[in-house]
This record gives sequence, C-alpha cells and structure tokens, in this order.
Amino acid sequence: MTWYALQHKPAQGDRAVEHLQNQGITCFYPKVSVEKIKAGKRTKQLEALFPGYLFVNLEQTDPMWAKLRSTRGILRVVSFANKPASIQDEVIEHIRDGLHTVAEQGGIKPGQAVELDDGPFRGISAIFQAYDGEERAIVLISFMQKQQRVTVPVSGIHARN
Repeated sequence: MTWYALQHKPAQGDRAVEHLQNQGITCFYPKVSVEKIKAGKRTKQLEALFPGYLFVNLEQTDPMWAKLRSTRGILRVVSFANKPASIQDEVIEHIRDGLHTVAEQGGIKPGQAVELDDGPFRGISAIFQAYDGEERAIVLISFMQKQQRVTVPVSGIHARN
C-alpha cells in the first residue's frame, strides 16, 4: 500500500478523516499543539501540521478510489499529470517520528522565556511559541507595547533560567 495526499475542504479535516475511517480507509492527519493568545489569554489547541491536507494509505487497485472524491469533507486527490501523487512510507514515518520528538522534546517548550542571541533582536527577551521547521522558531517579542510574532533561527535563541 502507498500513501497519497488529499486536500480537504476548509475547516473540514476532522470531518473528512472521520468519514474516511468509517469507510475503512487508513488515514494520517498530523496535528501539533499550538499555543495561541486570544483576548490576552494563552490557550493550547491542536492544529493541522499541513493545513488543508491529510494522507490516506491505499492500493492503486483499491475500489475505494471511486469513493474518495464524494467523501464528505474531501475536495480532491493531490495529483500530477492526472495521476495521484504517491508519498513514500519513509516520508510519512519521518513525519510521525518528528511529531513524537516534538511532543517528547526536552528542549524549549511553548510559553517558555527565551533570549535572542542573533540578528537585530539580539539581547531581547521573548516568549517561545513554536518550531517553524527544523531550523526556525516563532517567538513573541514586546515591541511598541504590543506582542509581535517574529521568526528567528533556532540556533539564535536560548532558554532563560
């Protein structure tokens, strides 16, 4: 079996996964915990790692292909030259391993105070929000009496004690 990407309708990823699973299709909808500030309060919520996309594991000869497009929440199968784009198992496993690593990570955690060591914000204290890939991080800095989101290299921050 091979993995394929599906695009889901806006805000219907969970619905699409539920309906695909009801049909017996193996799905992978990677999510990460994200800390947001709403009305001055920090809240954690799960967000899709790949907004608008999920993955299914099917054989090319599986009769379920005909049902995919009519499944509630699904917009289309990601295709190139009218052929569904396959994704290697290793890629999906790498994403799964990465999600477990982030969840178990002993490094900088969301909401933790950090100090910026590099660039124009050098020496400024910030609040770590999330990793943005392997080499970048999103932090909140106070600038002009307002919290601003800034993306910085992970190598340019360190946790404050």
